[in-house]
Amino acid sequence: MARPGSAGALGLSTRAVHEGEDRQKYAGSLIHPIAQTATYVFETVGEFEAFKAGHSRSFEYGRYGNPTQAVAERKIAALEGAESGLLFGSGMSAVTTALLAMLRSGEHMVILGDCYRMTVRFCHSLAKFGVQATSVAAWDWEGLERAMRAETRVLLTESPTNPHLRVADLARLVETGRRHGAKVIVDSTFATPVNLRPLEYGVDLVVHSATKYLGGHNDLVAGGVFGSRAVVDSVRELQRINGAIVDPFTAFLLIRGLKTLALRVERQNASALALATALERHPRIRRVHYPGLANHPDHEVARRQMTGFGGVVSFEVDGDLEATRRVVDALRIPYLAPSLGGVESLATHPATMSYYDLTREERLRAGILDELVRYAVGIEDVADLIGDLEQALGRI
Repeated sequence: MARPGSAGALGLSTRAVHEGEDRQKYAGSLIHPIAQTATYVFETVGEFEAFKAGHSRSFEYGRYGNPTQAVAERKIAALEGAESGLLFGSGMSAVTTALLAMLRSGEHMVILGDCYRMTVRFCHSLAKFGVQATSVAAWDWEGLERAMRAETRVLLTESPTNPHLRVADLARLVETGRRHGAKVIVDSTFATPVNLRPLEYGVDLVVHSATKYLGGHNDLVAGGVFGSRAVVDSVRELQRINGAIVDPFTAFLLIRGLKTLALRVERQNASALALATALERHPRIRRVHYPGLANHPDHEVARRQMTGFGGVVSFEVDGDLEATRRVVDALRIPYLAPSLGGVESLATHPATMSYYDLTREERLRAGILDELVRYAVGIEDVADLIGDLEQALGRI
């Protein structure tokens, strides 16, 4: 038996530990071994023909797949409720390959909300291949309707978004896409399948930067797409050509991280909500962006769709640029680093880090205030995190 049970019969954490793996592994190993090989051998030409005809679970060449990679793909697919999944060398290679596979010259896509800046840049760069992209503010539904065209084929968003944690109404998004004949892609990196499973709402493809929560230890770079077999296979066909693959050791680390995903995310959910609540009451904080708070613009949508509100909190310091930089520099527990989702808390100042190459006016148009801080909560004791933030805010 390859798997201990169906997705519907097992809890999420049980699936994270066991799904995707053979019960009996090589040499009686408890942990799935790393298939550290570039190519695979066949005993006869007939065996190769049987493999090509789909009558064998064998592999052929590293660019086309790897046993360790396959375990990680099946495990995440089981968590997302997907028929199939495909891993890549990074989250960006996952989303870019998916878009290249799904769009043709003369077609159009819409980007909804404050998606990752590099994703948006790539989408608009597709104009040189004859693919047009339109950006629409979150959640400007009238603007979205105006942006949709007869040639629109893809509707792309994140939920929650980065860094303002906006949460898309997925049922409404899917209905819009279906009505216009467009496939819906959702980057669910911030949510993880612990908090949200977009495929349950009819989304066509879920994208993850597995570097973040899925890996969970800040020691790997990977990405993935998950959905129906037909959609994923169309992306797989391009990946076999462009070679944007994940290596076996990275897949091994990802499997290890996935086994504690539910535990880590549940802790991060609870800590982030406590942190956001404490910041909301703090006199030196102007505004907190966190969907678990009642005053967040998408709180009701988040309550309806999500089982947890995530481990990222963004907030605005009641001060100027220099005061905000002093707060960030005074933090003692989180590291100053541009990522999220790991066991270590990380803090960033978007205005001087992620958006350093823009003028202040350009940043403001993108909603990036000088006073904005993004805090990715790790698994440290939340009382320590809150106390550390209070001492840092006491510097202004």
